[in-house]
Amino acid sequence: MQQGTLMRKVKSKSWKKQRYFKLQDDCMTIWYQSKRTGKTESAFSISDVETVREGHQSEVLQSLAEEFPPERCFTIVFYGRRGNLDLIAGSAEEAQCWVQGLHQLIEPRSFPLTSALVSRTWIRDWFQKADKNKDGRMNFKEVQRLLKMMNVDMNEDHALRLFQAADKSESGTLEGEEFVLFYKALTQREEVLSLFQDFSEDGKKLTLLELVDFLRQEQLEDEGTEELAMELIDKYEPSETVRARHVLSPDGFLMYLCSPEGSIFNPQHRALWQDMTQPLCHYFISSSHNTYLVEDQIRGQSSIEGYIRALKRGCRCLEVDCWDGPNGEPMVYHGHTFTSKIPFREVVSTLGKYAFKQGGALLPHSLLGAAGSWWCWPPAVRGPRGQQVPWRDGHPRVPTSPSTTPQELKHKILLKGKKIGRLEDTLDGPGDEAPDVSDDDNGAEAEEERRRVKVGGLGWGPADKESLAQALSDCVVYCKNVSFRGFQEARSYSRPSEISSLAEAKARKLIRDAGNEFVRHNAWQLTRIYPSGMRTDSSNYSPQEMWNVGCQIVALNFQTAGTEMDLCDGLFSQNGRCGYVLKPPFMRDEETLFNPSDPGSREGPGPITLTIQVISGQQLPKVANSKDGAIIDPLVRVEIHGVPADQAYQETKYIENNGFNPRWNETLQFQLHVPELALVRFVVEDYDKTSRNDFVGQFTLAFANIKPGYRHIHLLSKDGTSIPPSSLFVHIRITE
Repeated sequence: MQQGTLMRKVKSKSWKKQRYFKLQDDCMTIWYQSKRTGKTESAFSISDVETVREGHQSEVLQSLAEEFPPERCFTIVFYGRRGNLDLIAGSAEEAQCWVQGLHQLIEPRSFPLTSALVSRTWIRDWFQKADKNKDGRMNFKEVQRLLKMMNVDMNEDHALRLFQAADKSESGTLEGEEFVLFYKALTQREEVLSLFQDFSEDGKKLTLLELVDFLRQEQLEDEGTEELAMELIDKYEPSETVRARHVLSPDGFLMYLCSPEGSIFNPQHRALWQDMTQPLCHYFISSSHNTYLVEDQIRGQSSIEGYIRALKRGCRCLEVDCWDGPNGEPMVYHGHTFTSKIPFREVVSTLGKYAFKQGGALLPHSLLGAAGSWWCWPPAVRGPRGQQVPWRDGHPRVPTSPSTTPQELKHKILLKGKKIGRLEDTLDGPGDEAPDVSDDDNGAEAEEERRRVKVGGLGWGPADKESLAQALSDCVVYCKNVSFRGFQEARSYSRPSEISSLAEAKARKLIRDAGNEFVRHNAWQLTRIYPSGMRTDSSNYSPQEMWNVGCQIVALNFQTAGTEMDLCDGLFSQNGRCGYVLKPPFMRDEETLFNPSDPGSREGPGPITLTIQVISGQQLPKVANSKDGAIIDPLVRVEIHGVPADQAYQETKYIENNGFNPRWNETLQFQLHVPELALVRFVVEDYDKTSRNDFVGQFTLAFANIKPGYRHIHLLSKDGTSIPPSSLFVHIRITE
């Protein structure tokens, strides 16, 4: 890794400042300082870095493409809402040195920290932070400082005993392996050791049969249990000698419980596990609103970063709002507002790089040339002057019947938009029907919906009959946008290939007045829900009430963290993160009797009981911007999000001054009437008796993905990113 490298930090085409960048000796921190003043400007931790992108992969670096070659440019992408860092190295060699070095540093972070086999990098990081005088040793005063930093308020006598036990050299300081011994003693998990001893005859090891008993009785593993036990020993027992005897030590047992196999999230559901051959309307589809915005709806920044982040989160339905730009070039921004603009061609280029790492849904005209074989082409496409555009080599014919499935559309781009004529007209030739004009809402957002797709010839203009391009219309092969004028009219005159967009307020009214009809409608036709135009701050509505009636495309502002996006991430974290989740059977039946306001209308078994014992927490993070020396008072809240009868939450008591290893041992119980629609959200907060509790971490998942037994819950930040090694340890039981 290059140290003290002079590079250009770039914020705009005109703002390019030279800065010295250096990796600190702890290999965990990078600082940079001004070349002119020598003053340190800022620093960031390697743990804050999500990825590194090479070349011109940001708007700023793309604007400098003619001035600086891609080999010298790279972008450091941070977790959460922190802005990217665009850098230009002095040479291609220096750029590669930094790019490769950063990749090597950030890749090992996925290793789970346990008291059995702690990450050497993690220990070194804590040692560097605690070693105030930088002499490579740690005295007891520095140990006390370390405990405060680690969110531990430990009795001084107990801390001194741990210190003296680890000080094998009796030098009054800790160094090297002595610090490792101290750290292991500090992270000892008594509650896990007690569980281990309940199944171990000698209290020192689990034999193969003892491990099988634990897996069957507590983890409710009922198939291939002996084979699973052998796999767990081979995978998680750190001692080769113990592993060769086919037994599991306490360290190996803890490693298993902290692993994906010991997670509350069923590991089999992480992969693609659902049937992908159902019609599109039978799936919930991960969807974003005004995807290009990374801030508010009025003056916020438009950025390709919005598309990259949404796609990496598994979003399948994106919005691209195109308007006239200089020299006839289409620009993407929020119309009739002061948001910044980005060229449409940059959006297309970005989608080309990221769309099928997870997926996407796009908008032409430039896509006709750029999307290539990804586009879901009709059998005949007309050019801007009405001429027939021949099929291109390698463009497979994609079925466009009402039963079109995600499997058939894999690696394809589907356009939702207004259309001249019905779908059948595309197959037989152009029609003459005028595009529908939505009257879903009288607000500003509805007006935006009416003007959303705007093209004229090769230019882009008002959305009226004369200017809606035939070529664009011909590309709408499944999702023709139509106005919604009631369920009866839709059933009589609409087709499965059509889709209606509803503002959140209108959707709520339909849910209240005609819940069952709404569910039936969504069993055969797509519905899109979008936020109120009053949400200028890019806040979100609850997606759960829309999912409760089977709405497939529930568009959210992905840039805004909060409970709503936690629910979205929680629902779509399953099924390979493909962005499609199959609705339960009673929501795919056009004659269903189900109404979310009447859980008894659901066909199937009766309510189930979810019992959660919240046992302990491990290394919970401090609250952002907290005072030096402040230690959190954590509590756990478990929330159920589902049909109205299932909405509930319960909390544990708070544990005073212990964010490192709090113990609750409290049992919470919930009754679920419609478990197929339920999401469970675990939230850790810092209790405050005089003001609102502070957020510490959360984890959300669909009830269907919960694995019973003793499980760890690996917490996420407010932005949905991992915060290792923070976790909760729980025991889950599900009974009918």
